[in-house]
Amino acid sequence: MKYKTKNETGKKGEQIAAVYLKKNGYKIKELNFRCPLGELDIIASEKKVIVFVEVKTRYSQELGYPEEAVSVKKQKKLSQLALWYMQNKKLTDVSARFDVVAVTLHPDRNEIKLIKNAFDFIES
Repeated sequence: MKYKTKNETGKKGEQIAAVYLKKNGYKIKELNFRCPLGELDIIASEKKVIVFVEVKTRYSQELGYPEEAVSVKKQKKLSQLALWYMQNKKLTDVSARFDVVAVTLHPDRNEIKLIKNAFDFIES
């Protein structure tokens, strides 16, 4: 089933990603965390590491693979958001990383690709 809006498609992908992450040992801390700088899709932990997860969802690879949409500009933005989150939650002594979950929705199944440590923190 195709969703009418980009927002609905994104929300479906985030739901699928959250279930997938839980099954793979992640503990979900926040979904769609909003702050003055923007929004983080999923904040989770794996072992003792805080993981900031960006979810990209597509119906096909017609416009490229979902993970290719996490541009350097987007990585900078996610880095700013993660820093804001960690400072405001007083998590400055905790390890963190950025993962990307790429979801491709197919009529008969969903394709999920987890890219751990997808990119490094980028100072703006």
